[in-house]
Amino acid sequence: MPVHEERAILDRYDHAILQILQQEGRISNQELADRIGLSPSPCLRRVRALEEGGLIRGYRALVDAKRLGLNLTVILHISMDRHTPERFENFERRIAELPQVLECLIITGQDADYQLRVLVEDMDAYHDLLLHHITRIEGVTGVHSSFVLRKVLERGVAC
Repeated sequence: MPVHEERAILDRYDHAILQILQQEGRISNQELADRIGLSPSPCLRRVRALEEGGLIRGYRALVDAKRLGLNLTVILHISMDRHTPERFENFERRIAELPQVLECLIITGQDADYQLRVLVEDMDAYHDLLLHHITRIEGVTGVHSSFVLRKVLERGVAC
């Protein structure tokens, strides 16, 4: 995948479609068309073009983690011993195997190389994940954990 992809050229209908679908992914094509001021056929063509062009990467259900017993969100900053492609590839491969890791970002501006967002049942589950999995990945030299008290805002991309 290229590091920099060409920026998509969108008109007001495309922007409106993206904005609405991020909030209401299960909206019917008829309702979407009505809301943006198009007839259903051109609206559906636009949605399909946005999907095929890679602007819409998929659709998901937002799940209530607490109702599944996942009560603890942790933000981790991970420091690595060496900055080599092999070390990073190994770390990223191992992290991708852990279902508790919801997000993994390479970052700058911190005393860390990666930022992870992790979701687990409780402190015991986090302790197990940290000691038996994350810190055992070759090259991990430091882990700083921050515990999320409350989610204040969550939204999609501004279109």
